[in-house]
Amino acid sequence: MQHVIDKTSLGPKAHALTQGVEACVHCGFCLPTCPTYDELGEEINSPRGRIFIMKEVLEGTVPIEEALDPIDNCLGCDACITACPSGVEYDHLITAFRSKAEKERKQPFGRKLFRSIILNTLPFASRAKWAFRMGGLVRPLAGILPKSLRPALDLLPASLPTQESLPDVFPATGEKRGRVALLTGCVQQVLAPEINRATLEVLSANGIETVIPKDQACCGALALHTGIEEHARKTARQLIRSIPKDVDALITNAAGCGSGISEYSILFVGEPDEEEATALAAKTKDISTYLQEVGLIPPPSLKSSMNVVYHDACHLAHAQRETAAPRAILKAIPNLKLLEPPEWEICCGSAGIYNIEKPDVAQSLGKRKASNLMSTQPDAVALGNIGCMTQIQKHLESYETPPPVLHTVQILARAYGTEK
Repeated sequence: MQHVIDKTSLGPKAHALTQGVEACVHCGFCLPTCPTYDELGEEINSPRGRIFIMKEVLEGTVPIEEALDPIDNCLGCDACITACPSGVEYDHLITAFRSKAEKERKQPFGRKLFRSIILNTLPFASRAKWAFRMGGLVRPLAGILPKSLRPALDLLPASLPTQESLPDVFPATGEKRGRVALLTGCVQQVLAPEINRATLEVLSANGIETVIPKDQACCGALALHTGIEEHARKTARQLIRSIPKDVDALITNAAGCGSGISEYSILFVGEPDEEEATALAAKTKDISTYLQEVGLIPPPSLKSSMNVVYHDACHLAHAQRETAAPRAILKAIPNLKLLEPPEWEICCGSAGIYNIEKPDVAQSLGKRKASNLMSTQPDAVALGNIGCMTQIQKHLESYETPPPVLHTVQILARAYGTEK
């Protein structure tokens, strides 16, 4: 008997759930780029293996419980999308299926509590700051704490940087070429506030006026990519309302945020505010993409020569299909040599809260990424995502003289002479 997917029972996300299943021809091009297939060596932990078992769940031939382990093991890095010759929208498929799974799975109390704490802490800068400080106090006691808490404590920085308030509007320098809004991010404001400052300085140096909405909220990416779509929609709606309509673009400097907003067409499908959400998604651009589109004003030069290796954040390279703009920006800086690491397409293991929930796989990937980056003998590592920054910094600590890990705009700000 041939089973078919009952699309009418899937609701408004039927297309997202079935497109990948029906388009996948199981060719295997995704296998070499899949971190979990490489690490775990199992077909079920590959993109095509996951698509196969999702298909069986949607057809009703296997219970959803059988799909949970391989689905949870997926980093959501989307490297398979870059490798796929058939155009399978795996990102939409995994997001929609995780939403379905979170609603139907039996949740152990510990997992439910842990995720609730994470999703009600990290997306809020003030709460995250408090949590990081508390974590720093209890880290010396990690040996007697529950094992599940140790990966999160290991990722905490030794100290938090001084917080800096941002103005409502940051003016353009010289002739005004555009006006944008800046998404300041959540955790990034606490762990690396200098990234937002560098972004404002670089935009200003390029004649761009920047509005910083004070009532903006989390974009919802963390909740969306873990299947908690109602939580994601709640904060996303506040963000949508906070962004002025008269800006040329909403600028993101965190790849995970940009990727999350790009999926608003899936998150808000069938919702009353679907059109408004989709419009904001179309207007949202990574800082590198925007600078490339408006035409980067060539920076003067760095004070001294620098060899920089560029790390592709998965949610920028694979989810947003942006690999050229960051490299073009770095190449435009005099006195900078751009280096390319081996296995650029392989995830560093950060992936939202993956390095907390799946620490063994994440640690192996983190070490592998650090080794590949260090093999180029760089003076600095450049990237475009706070999660990658935290993960890579952690795994570079084992090297005797680890290079600094910087956002692309931080290096650009140095070249313009605007970085403090």
